[in-house]
This record gives sequence, structure tokens and C-alpha cells, in this order.
Amino acid sequence: MQRYSTSTGNQTQVGAHAIDRLEERLRGALIRSDDRRYDSARRVYNAMIDRHPLLIVECADTADVTECLRFSRDNSIPLSVRGGGHSGPGLGVCDDGIVIDLSQMNGVRVDPAARTARVEGGCTWADVDHATHAFGLATVSGVVSTTGVGGLTLGGGHGHLTRKYGLTIDNLISADVILADGRFVTASTRENADLFWAIRGGGGNFGVVTSFLFELHPVDTVNAGLMVWPLEQADRVIRWYRDFIPGAPEELNGFFAMMSVPPIPLFPNALHNQIVGGIVWCYCGPPEGADAAMAPTRTVDPAPVFEHVGPMPYPKLQSLFDPLLPPGLQWYWKGNFYRELTDDCIAEHIKWAAQFPTALSTIHLYPIDGAVHRVGKNDTAFSYRDCQFSEVVGGVDPDPANKDRITNWSRDAWNALQPYSAGGAYVNFMMEEGIDRVRATYRDNFDRLERVKAKYDPGNVFRSSQNIPPAQ
Repeated sequence: MQRYSTSTGNQTQVGAHAIDRLEERLRGALIRSDDRRYDSARRVYNAMIDRHPLLIVECADTADVTECLRFSRDNSIPLSVRGGGHSGPGLGVCDDGIVIDLSQMNGVRVDPAARTARVEGGCTWADVDHATHAFGLATVSGVVSTTGVGGLTLGGGHGHLTRKYGLTIDNLISADVILADGRFVTASTRENADLFWAIRGGGGNFGVVTSFLFELHPVDTVNAGLMVWPLEQADRVIRWYRDFIPGAPEELNGFFAMMSVPPIPLFPNALHNQIVGGIVWCYCGPPEGADAAMAPTRTVDPAPVFEHVGPMPYPKLQSLFDPLLPPGLQWYWKGNFYRELTDDCIAEHIKWAAQFPTALSTIHLYPIDGAVHRVGKNDTAFSYRDCQFSEVVGGVDPDPANKDRITNWSRDAWNALQPYSAGGAYVNFMMEEGIDRVRATYRDNFDRLERVKAKYDPGNVFRSSQNIPPAQ
């Protein structure tokens, strides 16, 4: 028998025979703590996270998911659900419990006539882009292709196509969900509509989503890439960007990044390791409209000191930053929403960018206007439909010795910037920050989320999340 404390502080025991019976009922692999694959299987994208589950099950299908839920319930042990493993606070892995690992459930079925894609819960966006690009189609995702579909979608999802096509959840047609009691349900506007409302932004609080059905759009070759300015010129460029983006064609997206230039051949040697401000552009409209849409970006004063913008396949843009941000780095990130970027707010950004603690640390500002604003703030769980920008402040480094350094910088920078913000943050840009921050993220949708939670997960089984407790 193995004894340990659960997250509630209770002592429980799990016998080897119970684990053996679980393994017999699975089609996927069961990994125990003494398995040679255990250490690699429990790792997540953020190497700062070091949790030790009792078991990891690489589920082959929905039946495996149901068996894991039954095992968790019968043995009174916690569980977590992992898709791509990109969660900043590592919520896909729990201590002392069972990890429902969906990574082997990674099929994508595209219906080009209907312009839809059925995507299994363990897919990454690279899987989706590979499948949809063959038909000249895409849906809204993030900006790193190794990100998991499940986590990004359930948190809302924004990226290069957001101004034109909205959030990822605005392109979600339905989802298959395994509930805490093992029931299989479909969530859509016609079935379990309250659950469908909640999973569109409410995170992994309500069940295990085993597949998503997405609307696709005609996106094939995009006009995209990076423009860069020295940090001492970045304040002028951000002010231009702040004023330009709201009136720009919705087909044109650009996120602002403050970063250190990596020493790679793409960039001139003189820029290597310099802190800069840059805009990553993506024009997703008709090719013949690219020059007109991009023309204002080439009149910025001062002119960029580096530009690498041109036609590229959409999956290439989606994977552009993958080599710079591989799994295994130390991460500490925090987020903000902004209704506006005041001059004082911009000055504060420049101040903290100048103090980056490491070469990979960064600040990004993503536009969330355009199509995002055409959905009501109460129409989905994602509440901040009235904001212009979503921000991530990220301390990043490969060396564990710099954990405190990047964490302290991220917290200090966020504390300085937060007074200028709208008060909440994109849930996928949060660490474990407590119930008050979760409540601030959902605002007047929070009470409704608590009620939906009480209906579908009254025992708070799915608490390894940015947790929304069930209403009492």
C-alpha cells in the first residue's frame, strides 16, 4: 500500500492491486513512479514546475479518460488533466494523484466543405495547422505552435488571427466533455448550453474535453514578420502602434514585443543581445490587399532598424518562435488587460523592459479588438470584451539558479503596471495567484460560473485549474 496526503490533507492508501486493475482496463500506457519514463512523462513546458504524481495515464481514448476518473473517485485521490502541458503554473500535473494525459489523443479531422475541424483534446496547434493548411484553412490559435489546443481554447485563446476572427472560443462550435461522474456529454448552443457558455473561457474547471469542433477560415499564405526598433525609440513606436491598431483593417494584426534580440543569423550582428521593441505583423486578407494594408506600417517615424516581413505559409508564422522558446525553460509570467495604453503606462513598460533580468525575458501586448468586441461580455465566460490589449510579462531563463531573479522581476514589473490595467488578466497568462485574481478575471461572470460548476462538478474534482469553486 502507498500512503500519502491528498490536497485536502486526508490520508489515503492505494493498493498495487487497484493500480493493476486500472492498468488492465486501459488501452493507453500507465506510468508509475518507478517507471523509467516517469521523470520525462511528468515534465511540463515550464521547468520551474516539479510535481510528482502517483500515476500518469497516457489515454488512448475517451474510455481511458472515464477509467481514470473512476479510479480517482474510488480511491479518493486528486487528478489533473494535461493536454499540451503549456500551463504556466503547470496545472496539468498534480502531486500524489493521477494525471490524465491526453497527448496521445491527437487526431484532427478536417471537413473542407463545411470548413470545420474536429480536434482531439491532446492536440497541439502544430497538429491543427498541419491538417488544416492542406486545405488553405485555419482557425484562431496562439503564437507558439507547441501550445496545447485544450488549455488555450478553454482559457479563451488569442493570436495572429484574432482581430479578424475573434478569440479561439468564438470559433468553437461544440465540444465533447467527460464530466466528473463519468458521463459523456456534448456542449454546444443546442446541448448543455450552460456548460458550453462556461467552457468558453472558464478553463478546465468543468470536465475533460476530449474533442473540439472548430470553425475554419480561408487562411493560407499570410504577409507576416517582424519589425524592430532600439529600446530608446520604442516609446514613440508604441504610441504610434496604440493609435494605429484600433483603426487598422481587421485583417492586419500586430502584437508588440519588448525583448532581447537572440544571437541568430536572422538578425544583424550589431543587434544581437540588444533590448528592442518590435511588432510581429500578420496580414491574413487577400494577397492583393497586403501592400495597402501594410503601407502605414512603413511610414513609422523612426523607421525600424530591422525588418523581416513578407509572404509565408501560416504554419510557418505559427512556429516562428518555437526554436527560441522550447520546453524546459524556467518561466514566471503574469498578465494584464488594458482598455488603453496611456503615455505614463508606456513609459513604465519601457522602464521595466530596460531591466530585463535575463536574455529571454519579455513583455508582449496583444490586440484583442475587432471581432472580439462584437461578442458581448456575458455571452461567454471570457469577460474582458471591452479591452484593447492583453499583456504577458514573462521572466524566462534556462538556468534554475535564476528562478528567484526572473520571478521577482516579473512580480515587480506587474505590480508597477497593474494600476494602469483594467483589473483582470487573460487566465492563460496567470500563475497560481489565488481566488481574488480568478474572480477579477471573470468579473460579473464569476457567480454564474460558480453555479455551472455546482451543476457539473459539485465535488470540485477538477480543482487543478484556475479554480472556480462550486456555488454553495
